[in-house]
Amino acid sequence: MDIKIVEDIKSTLQIVIKCKKIDDEIKRLKNHIELFDKKLYAKKDNKMFFVNSSDILYFDSVDNRTFLYTEDDVMEIKQRLYELEVSLSDKDFVRISKSQIVNINKIRSLKPELNRTILATMSNGEQLYISRKYVKVIRDMLST
Repeated sequence: MDIKIVEDIKSTLQIVIKCKKIDDEIKRLKNHIELFDKKLYAKKDNKMFFVNSSDILYFDSVDNRTFLYTEDDVMEIKQRLYELEVSLSDKDFVRISKSQIVNINKIRSLKPELNRTILATMSNGEQLYISRKYVKVIRDMLST
């Protein structure tokens, strides 16, 4: 891989990926680049914040409200889980249960459990369960 950075005051940010064939790795790289600048609008203590999607550990839905979790904060967002799943699914966010979507880049470890679920330990030490229904999706995603 050859990476070249060119500084040009007159142009906007432009990233060009040259490759012989567009495969899954190239698509994933493209998605990571796009995710780099994606921000979500969130609310905490009657204040509004912009949160980089790459800083988000996971989303959780409780009592028809959706929350995003970062390393050290919890904020409410307007989007529903199904909306987030559509907008972030190709950017390393995946549903792990009926009420949670996780950023797979923030998973520190995975431990299979006896009941065929998986215990995911996040980068901040928090633990989430991947339900049996979504285990195959996680395995497929991690094997690419």
